[in-house]
Amino acid sequence: MIDLKSMNIDELYAQARGIRSRIIEIVSKNGGHLSSNLGSVELIIAMHYVFDCNKDPFIFDVSHQAYAHKLITDRWDSFDTLRKINGISGFTKPSESSSDYFIAGHSSTSLSLGVGAARAIKLNNEDRIPIVLIGDGAMSAGLAFEALDEIGDIKYPMIIILNDNEMSISKPIGAISKYLSTTTATKMYQGMKGGIKKILQNLPDSAMYMAKRFEESFKLITPGILFEELGLNYIGPIDGHNISELINIFQKAKNLNSPVLIHAQTTKGYGYKIAEGKYEKWHSVPPFCIDTGIPLSAPKSSNPTKVFANKLLELAKKDEKIVGVTAAMPSGTGVDLLIDNLPNRFFDVAIAEAHATTSMAAMAKEGYKPFVVVYSTFLQRAFDSIIHDVSIMNLPVKFAIDRAGIVGEDGETHQGMFDISYLNLIPNMVIFAPRDDESLELSVEFAANYNLSPVAFRYPRGGFLLPNKTYQNKDFILGRAEILHQGSEIAFLGFGNGVGRAHLVNEILENKATLVDLRFAKPLDVDLIKSIAKTHKKLYIFSDGVKLGGIAQNISSILLEDSIFINVRSFEFEDDFIPHGKTTEIEKMLNLDPESISKIIKGELQEL
Repeated sequence: MIDLKSMNIDELYAQARGIRSRIIEIVSKNGGHLSSNLGSVELIIAMHYVFDCNKDPFIFDVSHQAYAHKLITDRWDSFDTLRKINGISGFTKPSESSSDYFIAGHSSTSLSLGVGAARAIKLNNEDRIPIVLIGDGAMSAGLAFEALDEIGDIKYPMIIILNDNEMSISKPIGAISKYLSTTTATKMYQGMKGGIKKILQNLPDSAMYMAKRFEESFKLITPGILFEELGLNYIGPIDGHNISELINIFQKAKNLNSPVLIHAQTTKGYGYKIAEGKYEKWHSVPPFCIDTGIPLSAPKSSNPTKVFANKLLELAKKDEKIVGVTAAMPSGTGVDLLIDNLPNRFFDVAIAEAHATTSMAAMAKEGYKPFVVVYSTFLQRAFDSIIHDVSIMNLPVKFAIDRAGIVGEDGETHQGMFDISYLNLIPNMVIFAPRDDESLELSVEFAANYNLSPVAFRYPRGGFLLPNKTYQNKDFILGRAEILHQGSEIAFLGFGNGVGRAHLVNEILENKATLVDLRFAKPLDVDLIKSIAKTHKKLYIFSDGVKLGGIAQNISSILLEDSIFINVRSFEFEDDFIPHGKTTEIEKMLNLDPESISKIIKGELQEL
């Protein structure tokens, strides 16, 4: 642990420069979240100076901005393993360090965690206080406001540091704001404020009215009116890069013994000029040249996200009923292309997956063809809305699920493993998947034109395993699979990107297996599956989803019901969370790369 408490201000600033250099050095080699981490260095240094992370819960929202915390807490030397397999996670992770209070990869959980921690501390009668660092973007989610509502009611001591790096809540009000920020943190001010309220309650009605009017008018020129009305003490805005000021405010807030929100304004990418400011491309970056900021490898000219976005834009220009939404991921999902071209019909609703889903359910009822475009891992946050607001009424909402399967370096909080299983159990839901770029375009067409029920289709990050147009693509027909290659004895049944994996394994095995593209996970092509089962000795299932509730289990159930007994082997994910690392390395670790799978199958062929 770096001993920040023994340092003077000049030494703390020197430490900040060193931390910032280390972050730039490693992220330029490994990739990772850059601008948010550079912008939060001074905040985290001040947190560690005033508070004790081994006693006080340090709760980072999303925690992609916690690199400085990792460097301060004994991970300086191991930081070069950031996001590598068996290395340092890009997010806080208690199994990695006792200094990490909670795992966090999804947004807006921190305030709820703070409430729980504060309540436990109160019950235990302990001298501890939760410290929450949350960005202004995370404050857009409903979960954050649900927690704020309770925090203002229970009044348990808690420090909430609002890292406002987009100036989206308010602009600084110069010296007056700084003066108010400092004075409102003192016990004297808080005592006076409480005394004034008591005085106001005892005034005659006419005087009370005038005083209240003055108080409310004064509040309107301060940026904290929302938080004050919710029952929190508000301090700010303050300079989030001024360590002296941060330490001063944090110490005073600590002594208030109540919930305090400190509004700190920071600059994303601070200290690295190329990345400073509101440049989304610097939020999460691949390896790059420090001098120029140029990525070390050229991005692919095409990927599934681009293919999807271009096709949906093409269809939307022809059909004015096509609309769509994403939840704070416009560039990641490709929806930025549609927002730029059709701003009245495509929307970013911020970090609000459930709201996105429910709002599109109403648009479907009104006769539109709504697409909800979201990463697999974030669709989990909308589960109830999918059931209650979409599927019960059988509304034709189209879920385009990006980043399906293993996503690599972001690890267990972001793997797209579960959507097949949890969508499969929902009545009325149709689930299908493309195998390559061309069939992805056909998927978008099928989704746009299918209006009998909700549908969901999934596609991987980066690219498909199957080279485009390896097999002739045909239009999707509900519940129909497709035989791509006829073999004997064994059959490979692939779904989505699993078709590409099955194809690569079959090439290693000299195309001995019959290769089937299931195309639909729900409804399955029961007749074709039964026919294949009756004419082969063993079935192998390839899908980028979990085994429990997955493709293989559903196929086995169908065959058992019809008394068709055949050995079914699944190459899906086991009942465990998948760690971070390069996708190819993770697949090898799980024995799900084509070479490992082919060895397993070769051994089993000898027993047939």
